[in-house]
Amino acid sequence: MKEPKNEVRIDKWLWAVRLFKTRSIAIEACKKGRISIKGVTIKPSRSIKVGDVIEVRRPPVTYSFEVLNLSENRMGAKLVPEFMKDVTSPSQLEILEMSKVSGFVDRARGTGRPTKKDRRELDQFTEDYSFFDDWDLED
Repeated sequence: MKEPKNEVRIDKWLWAVRLFKTRSIAIEACKKGRISIKGVTIKPSRSIKVGDVIEVRRPPVTYSFEVLNLSENRMGAKLVPEFMKDVTSPSQLEILEMSKVSGFVDRARGTGRPTKKDRRELDQFTEDYSFFDDWDLED
């Protein structure tokens, strides 16, 4: 039987707890400075321990996760809560909600023209405020 590990590489752990789809994507996120511990960006080879709080920047939000257990092997989604705890601040979650509400209004640069669906959502959004057109504001 294998002994439990005291330390695991951050890229392996991020992949194992399903924060990233592949390990190479986790490595790339580390190299781009999107992964940090205590505000310090880290390399993919950095070892983590139980109790570390890992910050993952996925604009516009920075998620925070506390390490509860270590694993190098990818696990099923049902087992993930045994290995990490989401400790993201409420202010970050509020930013996430605001971005969901605004959605198509804040389009990323270079994403191209709005799709038909985006256009319909924009029209629907502006129709909700069409009652202002009925007011005669010049009187």
